Amino acid sequence: MAVPKRKTTPSRRGMRRSHDALRVEAYQECSNCGELKRPHNLCVACGHYNGREVVAAGA
Repeated sequence: MAVPKRKTTPSRRGMRRSHDALRVEAYQECSNCGELKRPHNLCVACGHYNGREVVAAGA
């Protein structure tokens, strides 16, 4: 069974974990209705994307 020869230093441990942090999800206001939506995504409230209606609001 493989066993580490030396203790992993806190610096090396931190460098290994540097990509494990959770990122805060980005939100922006819809230009049509003002609801919060993810950037580069269709607004689920009004169906608008990039200033025009893509999906009917009732759908």
